[in-house]
Amino acid sequence: MPVEILMPELGESVHEGTVSRWLKKEGEAVKEDEPVVEIMTDKVNTELPAPASGVLSKILIQEGELVKVFAAMGIIDETGSAAKTAPAKETAGKTKEKPAEAPKAEPRAEPAAAESERTWFTPVVRSIAKEHGLDDATLSTISGSGAGGRVTRRDVEAYLESREGAPAPAGPQPAAVGPDQEVVKLAGMRKMIADALTRSSQVPTVSTTIDVDVSRMVEFRAHNKESFLNQYGLKLTYTPFFIKAVTEALQEFPLVNASLQEDDKIVMHRGVTMGVAVSLGQKGDQGLIVPVLRDTHKKSLVEIAKELDSIADKARNNGLKPDDVQGGTFTLTNPGSYGALFGTPMINAPQAGILGTYAIRQEVVVRDGMIGIRPMMYLVLTYDHRIVDGLLAGRFLQSVRDKLQSFDFFK
Repeated sequence: MPVEILMPELGESVHEGTVSRWLKKEGEAVKEDEPVVEIMTDKVNTELPAPASGVLSKILIQEGELVKVFAAMGIIDETGSAAKTAPAKETAGKTKEKPAEAPKAEPRAEPAAAESERTWFTPVVRSIAKEHGLDDATLSTISGSGAGGRVTRRDVEAYLESREGAPAPAGPQPAAVGPDQEVVKLAGMRKMIADALTRSSQVPTVSTTIDVDVSRMVEFRAHNKESFLNQYGLKLTYTPFFIKAVTEALQEFPLVNASLQEDDKIVMHRGVTMGVAVSLGQKGDQGLIVPVLRDTHKKSLVEIAKELDSIADKARNNGLKPDDVQGGTFTLTNPGSYGALFGTPMINAPQAGILGTYAIRQEVVVRDGMIGIRPMMYLVLTYDHRIVDGLLAGRFLQSVRDKLQSFDFFK
């Protein structure tokens, strides 16, 4: 009995995804709940389990192609190897009952269905067609191997390989690749990040900066990091301090914690769900993702530190789920953890703002007419200028600065 592998609803705002990798090939056996396909959305990368045990008899959506929520991506044949022996039994001994199964009504109906479905081509197919100057009429002549005769990327590539005298690709020609160069396709997580940043770049933003004397914070951490590790089993980093100070400032200036909808309505969030940029993979070489810490306005610094450590561990081990990266109301990114001195972070639309915290460095400063050396750092706020103006941004930054300098929020 065939069982469809369906694209699940991975979140309220997720309507489609990309099949980034099939973990099984057609004809391979699968077990129920065994990971069978990897889906990439603009939120997270997820492995989907097999809905039943059997044989992966058909892949309907190829790698690199889009799939809508609740659409079928593949088919598992629960009968498995028994299905493969059926044709042999039919040819070995025909009975009077066999003619009832002989009519090929369904196969004859497939071409008609295919013709109606071929008017729609996936973005991947259209991109290849545009590059090689293929119009829809030409695409419609290609025999499709997808569901209902749909033309897939592999079908187009096979057509191009077999065609003689193909016209030169339309548009600008790619630069020649030298012997010491390699062309890598923008795909997977990097592609999703690129798409999200492109959307965010359409928002009119401004960045404002302020410097902070973090002497008390640095001193507190130096005196307590060993006892914190012994008591809680966690390394005490600066990021929980930043989250705590920013959370309290957002409670004072709720418009910075808001978001602007497409219908020109401002959503005011009563609570704070803090998105925190963390690296993916054990070596941090798989890009950044922004999981969220929920209700940070209700949590102590220790609770924030524990949750941050847990979510970072999930990211390192590729264990994040869709719910872990949804619902953020504001984002904090800490490039200072790898030595960055200054930058202008990009907001995560539709959030109104993102705060960048940069490296702490020893600087010569003047305080009350006296020259001294202090640990200083920059805070940079990038904000949606449609709902946050410069005055509000400046007051918000002053609030964060004052909390870090006085360090009263930890008491």
